[in-house]
Amino acid sequence: MDFLKNKSHRWLWGVLAGILFLGAGAAKGQFSVIFRKAVMICLECIGIG
Repeated sequence: MDFLKNKSHRWLWGVLAGILFLGAGAAKGQFSVIFRKAVMICLECIGIG
């Protein structure tokens, strides 16, 4: 468990937390909501929508 105390591996906890929260959001169906909003914002900025 020496790698938990090593400062060079602390970024790994952030990556694991990000993957966990991304998976939780995808499990709740939030991925399609965010993707739809992102597409609409891009289309409005370009002037197509």
